[in-house]
Amino acid sequence: MINSSGIPAVVPAGRLADRDQPVLPLPGGLELRPWRLDDADADALHTAGQDPAISRWNLFTVAGRDEARARIERLHARRRAETGAIWAVAPTGGAAVGLAGLNDVDLAGGTAEVVYWVLPEGRGRGIAVAATRRLSGWALDELGLHRLVLCHSTANPASCRVAEKAGYTAEGTHRSALLHADGWHDQHVHARVAGDPA
Repeated sequence: MINSSGIPAVVPAGRLADRDQPVLPLPGGLELRPWRLDDADADALHTAGQDPAISRWNLFTVAGRDEARARIERLHARRRAETGAIWAVAPTGGAAVGLAGLNDVDLAGGTAEVVYWVLPEGRGRGIAVAATRRLSGWALDELGLHRLVLCHSTANPASCRVAEKAGYTAEGTHRSALLHADGWHDQHVHARVAGDPA
């Protein structure tokens, strides 16, 4: 596919939607896998939506199991539309303990934003870093994207540490870029591009 300026798409349309969402192994018996519509994953998403830290930084809430299932269905629809790809972080065969994924996917332009969160029982174990590294490697090396961005509020130093440990270079600050419950936050921007060391 070639865009209106005559430049070929970085990643051809269909590469994300025309194949199954892969399961990506992580250290420690964990994996990145598609979200399931079962009670365990719906409950994990509901729990995340009620967690103060997750809802503060990720700006979402989930009222119950039905809403969680509807969100999971939307996650799958976004992958089919090639606008996002979101994985559950889970023990092999177990319920989700976190989320990692790609938002704002632009296959033609070769870009996406990396997002993640971890439930309280999974924090402090390096899960967010491992998931971000693995997802980034897949997105750049296998899917074929060129640039990934990772953005977070400047008031969230834990996300700065995840970005740095996952090989993302700090690029600057977007002033007053995120509206949170307590007002506008500046946002740190980190990025990895194809060819950067992992």
